[in-house]
Amino acid sequence: MSTPRLVVLSTLAAVGLVSSVAAAQQSQSDPRYKVHDMSRPQPPVVDPGTPSSQAKAGTAPADAVVLFDGTNLSKWRAGNGDAAWKVVDGVIEVAAGTGSLITRESFGDCQFHIEWMVPTSLEPDGQKGCNSGVFFMEMYEVQILHSNGNETYPDGMAGSLYGQYPPLVNACRPQGEWNTYDITFTAPRFNDNGSVKTPAYCTVLFNGVVVQNHVEFFGRTAHMRPAAYSKHPDRLPISIQDHGDKLRFRNIWVRPLGQ
Repeated sequence: MSTPRLVVLSTLAAVGLVSSVAAAQQSQSDPRYKVHDMSRPQPPVVDPGTPSSQAKAGTAPADAVVLFDGTNLSKWRAGNGDAAWKVVDGVIEVAAGTGSLITRESFGDCQFHIEWMVPTSLEPDGQKGCNSGVFFMEMYEVQILHSNGNETYPDGMAGSLYGQYPPLVNACRPQGEWNTYDITFTAPRFNDNGSVKTPAYCTVLFNGVVVQNHVEFFGRTAHMRPAAYSKHPDRLPISIQDHGDKLRFRNIWVRPLGQ
């Protein structure tokens, strides 16, 4: 007589496990959708207007740490040595398969500027052929992707906090044109026991348009699963992702902010 009861309990346990997995895949920013849900509404498209004179001139604030001025990669490294990405005509190009570009210096709260472009020679297809990202503290990603006429899941398009928040609008320029990110990042704080005292926050201006407005990171960036925090140092490097696509970058600088 005990066998049917065991079967029922096992079935209920299995159902509960499936339910918990499904629940775990729900978006933390909007529980109506799953992480990377293609049914999530696409952000409206906005023409970002004329590029700024600062972007054209390639200047940086006087108190900024210039991470790339068009000459060399001395401020960067790879995971196991010197950076292997290419510098051609004052522009960085991803050397696919050599690993992410990682700053030699560590940062916490900061203002970060970068310009990026998806060459017309690439063939964007959703997340393929046009993908990179800026990782603050090597953990918290602002997605880089060609999103002008290239549809993907909204929490993975350009200007998104990957897997967490879609951008408010789609301000991406056409392929072959330069895009600009101006990002203010606030690092998380942790209690002595490892719990989160205050989460990380991020504001993103994409080609001068606000697409993230002091938005909370739910934890370290993850793929196809919810984000979570684990205690780490107050300052860590910033990295630019090698996703295998030969994107280009220029005029990169950072301003450390008071804690």
